[in-house]
Formats: sequence, structure tokens, C-alpha cells
Amino acid sequence: MEPVLAVGSVALDTIRNPFGEVTRVAGGSAAYFSVAASFFTDVRLVAVVGEDFGDRGTSLFEGRRIDLSGLQTVPGETFRWKGEYGFDLNTRETIYTKLNVFEQFRPVIPEAYRSSPFVFLGNIHPRLQLEVLDQVTSPRLVAADTMDFWIEGTPDELREVLRRVDVLIINDAEARQLSNEANLAKAARILRAMGPGTVVIKRGENGVLMTCSGDGEFFAAPAMPLEEVFDPTGAGDTFAGGFVGSLAACGEINDAALARAIIYGSTIASFAVEDFSLDRLLRLTQDEIGKRFDYFKRLTYFD
Repeated sequence: MEPVLAVGSVALDTIRNPFGEVTRVAGGSAAYFSVAASFFTDVRLVAVVGEDFGDRGTSLFEGRRIDLSGLQTVPGETFRWKGEYGFDLNTRETIYTKLNVFEQFRPVIPEAYRSSPFVFLGNIHPRLQLEVLDQVTSPRLVAADTMDFWIEGTPDELREVLRRVDVLIINDAEARQLSNEANLAKAARILRAMGPGTVVIKRGENGVLMTCSGDGEFFAAPAMPLEEVFDPTGAGDTFAGGFVGSLAACGEINDAALARAIIYGSTIASFAVEDFSLDRLLRLTQDEIGKRFDYFKRLTYFD
């Protein structure tokens, strides 16, 4: 078992959908990722919050394998996002994004974190992702996330990031945008040619597509069929936490370990959507994870 360094955002989200509304609940890429990964291994969190975040960190992270030495609290308001979903929970409308203290965030990696063998670069400005890479020492694996905003607005810096990471975790729309290719299989190969040896494409309710081996073979997994999907916010970051956390826990990086990590990531993400914010993850148990992982294996097994 090896620790994971996670760098990203911790936010206060306001979410509205047909099932209800919550105001200023904990969110952000690093929060979802860290809680998910902590089911598998130790997590070293680097992020920034404002004074208004209060004691939420205690309720979120207390009792979990999450080191908060890199979580900065500075004067001002925490990064805030508000979104609204209709009955089609695959699409959402962003009502506002207020960066607040996150606008001036410069990730300073504590000395004790710099030799972390596994590194996750959350969905932040590619320039900041590069700053993190300049501070870490010979990680075994670096995984990165990005979004359409950076693909469109900072393509050169993003390309430099891709040349320096091992795994790109991206959704299907972003994969098509970044590769300029509609077919996802072709898009995955184009993205691999940009640098990352492994490309993981999240397809929402259609599951996950990954290409990782030397000859570019694919591994695909369906999404867990769920009768109740309550709030998909953070599902992608939760998937990434389960994926990278599983790899760090087993200590191996090969095709079999990557495929197993896809299923663990999908398993954890299937719980995250069952309630608002991080609430379902905070109630989640190892026994529940094990049972749903086994169900996932039965779901995809054939002879």
C-alpha cells in the first residue's frame, strides 16, 4: 500500500435537481477524490479553503486516512459552484462559478509529500498542474483530469501536462473535444499519442472505456445499473479516487491492475450518486464496497 498525493479544489456547492436542493455543501474535485481514495490507501490532500469553510473539514475527513497538512485556510470565501439538473441527470446547467480564494491558489507541496509514489492532478489550471509536477520527485504514476474550459482556453499548457502524465482521466465529450475525433476508440488512440500511456474515458451511464497496453488494446466496463440516481455531482472525481486508490493499494501497475481499478472506481462512484454531495460516501462501509464490487464482477462475467 502506497500513499496518494491529491491536488485539486475543495468547494462549497449549491445543487438543485428534481429531487431537492442543498446549499453550500462540501464539494470539489479534491474532496470527492480524497474521500474515495481513502477507502484504499493514505491520501495527502493539497487544496485551499476560505474561512467560511469552518469545521466542515473535521466532519468530512476526520477518522479517514487523509492527511490535511497541505490544506490551506486563508482569509476570504471558499470556491463556490451552483448547478442545476433536470430529469436527465447526465446534463447540468452551471448557474455560477465563484473562484474566490481558489483564484489565487498556488499549490505548495509539503516536503513530506514530494516523494509520494502516486499523484493525482485534479481539474485545475494546467499551469498549476505543471507546478505540482515540478515539485514532486519521481512518482510511480501520475494521473490527471481536465475539462472543456482548459481544453479550449489553455491548449498549449494542457499539451505540456499530457506529455508528463501516465494516466489521463477524461469524460467522453472532453475526449472528443481534445482529440477532434468523434469516434471514442480513435479518440483514445489520439490522446495516448499526446503522452499518457493510459487513457480512461468516462461515459456516464454508458460505463468506462480504457486503453492502456503497449499495443493499444481496450478494456470496457458498463455502469452499475442503479434504481436510484440522486445526484451525479462529483461522480467522476469519486471514480478517479477509487481508480487511483485501488492502484496504490495493490502496488502494481499492469493491465490486470488497471482493469480492476476501473471496476473499483465504478463501484465507488455508483454509491456517490445515491445522495447529495459527499453524504453517501461518508456513510459508506468497506463491507458495502466489497459486496457491490462482487456484484459488478457477476454482472460482467460470462463463460
